[in-house]
Amino acid sequence: MKLNLKNPIIFFDLETTGTNIVSDRIVEISYHKVSPNGREETKTLRINPEMPIPTSASDIHGITDSDVADCPTFKSVAKEIVRDIEGCDLAGYNSNRFDIPLLAEELLRADVDVDLMKRKFVDVQVIFHKMEARTLGAAYKFYCDKDLIGAHGAEADTLATYEVLEAQLDRYPELKNDVEFLSKYTSQNDNVDFAGRMIYNEKGEEIINFGKYKGKKVIDVLKTDMGYYGWMMNSDFSLHTKKMLTNIKLRDFNK
Repeated sequence: MKLNLKNPIIFFDLETTGTNIVSDRIVEISYHKVSPNGREETKTLRINPEMPIPTSASDIHGITDSDVADCPTFKSVAKEIVRDIEGCDLAGYNSNRFDIPLLAEELLRADVDVDLMKRKFVDVQVIFHKMEARTLGAAYKFYCDKDLIGAHGAEADTLATYEVLEAQLDRYPELKNDVEFLSKYTSQNDNVDFAGRMIYNEKGEEIINFGKYKGKKVIDVLKTDMGYYGWMMNSDFSLHTKKMLTNIKLRDFNK
């Protein structure tokens, strides 16, 4: 089933130095843009992460230090990526938990401030796990009846994710062919920040989602514990978490 699109949608995948959103970096990004008029285009970029790629990561995606030694840094291609994804919704496989938070973090590190929270996100893995619960390779075999050649390469995984979503729409009549529906269906938390350190409660208020203040309203914590903001800003939290915390603090200050 072809996607019913109001806006272009970008299917994308990252290969990285590891799985830590704060400290790891992108070594390859591939994205496949599908437009409402049916036009499709794919771009893949190798990135010099400006840090050694651990052997454990290279063993998965096959990209080594020598492969990216002469490649551009993320900062040098960040604006190009932003231009390519401008006005697009975003989709991936495990993208809500990893790819989107890490992409947002890299953009902030590159001093490119883009509000990705305004986009709709479709996580194909969530659909699969809710319906069948398997890996991307198994999902591709299950839904598309094909073996995933080149698994753990960003482009192969990106294109497979696109095909899997179309096949999921064919298989499950309860899934609406609508990006807004799919975005809500695959959203697992109503996050304030991509890392989920803060979430919205049923009243739409930001609350802490970890530690000793879990369940407390952010603004109340900032008022009663004057050192909490400074502790978070100086600790190993993601840049996006710090940005959203600062926005809340400034919003209350300006009231």
